[in-house]
Amino acid sequence: MKHVFLPFLAALLLVACDKATPPPPLPPVVKTLIIGQSAANTGRSYSGEIRARHETLLAFRLDGKLLERSVDAGAAVKVGQVLARLDPADLRLAAGQAEAQRALALAEARRYRDLHTRNFVSAAALEAKETALASAEAQAGMARNQAAYANLRADHAGIVAAVLAEPGQVLSAGQPVLRIARDGEREVAISLPETAVTGMKPGMEAEISAWSGNKTYRGRLRELSPAADPATRTYAARVSVPDADTHLVLGMTASVRFAGEPAPAPVVPLAALFQQGDKLAVWITGSDSTVSLRPVTVAGYTDAGAVISAGVQPGERIVAVGVHKLNAGQKVRIAR
Repeated sequence: MKHVFLPFLAALLLVACDKATPPPPLPPVVKTLIIGQSAANTGRSYSGEIRARHETLLAFRLDGKLLERSVDAGAAVKVGQVLARLDPADLRLAAGQAEAQRALALAEARRYRDLHTRNFVSAAALEAKETALASAEAQAGMARNQAAYANLRADHAGIVAAVLAEPGQVLSAGQPVLRIARDGEREVAISLPETAVTGMKPGMEAEISAWSGNKTYRGRLRELSPAADPATRTYAARVSVPDADTHLVLGMTASVRFAGEPAPAPVVPLAALFQQGDKLAVWITGSDSTVSLRPVTVAGYTDAGAVISAGVQPGERIVAVGVHKLNAGQKVRIAR
């Protein structure tokens, strides 16, 4: 009897196991981000380049082939120093031709003066020769000037900030050859993203630090472009550094932080946006790991994502990926 009861008991246990309730599914794992802590929202420091307050692009006044460049980038130049030369061959020929025409006109004018004193020619004929002489002298002067323009001279003391043409290159009149940075005040040229321009205005105080050292300098926002660069979608700005010293070398990289800069609008990935009818929303993750849908206002878009102008607060956690698989009140597990 005992042996008959044991198989019967085992069968009952198997049936009980088959009817057991399966364990509930685990909450989905989601990737989240905290508003104000993502890489897209950190941008209080702007890198730029040390530039001179006053810079000049030097160019020849006429077309020609660049024969010689006597300075390189970083060279100090003085007022009147010859920095580059064009091939003067054609210019010398033109000056010689103009001088020959002037000499011919002078000889004609002298001959007519002599003839006029002896009443062999009229006053009108003499006046025509005098006019021709004046025109020839003007042409000769212009040709001499053209020949002199073959030498590119520094119009002020400074440092060669950039070389823009090389010997052998055929240049057109006005094409920049050198960029000269004048001695004096230094600035930092930076580019501001769209999310940082709002609230910025000239005169804002700034702190500048060079990457090559630990010293900081006080500065002010001097200039802010009213239009964005069409390629980079950033706004060019200049920050003056009145107390710059020899440690701020032209071309050096520096970082700029603005005092009292308004907090930048948060930027979230496009994958974090959920379409709720004709509006956009994000999933907020609560302290109990449940999600709730909240409408947001998108002010614009950048390469980093959507700029949120209303609907979220710094420190709140939102779902960054997989937003279309969630339901309100659903529990989630946060990916670490």
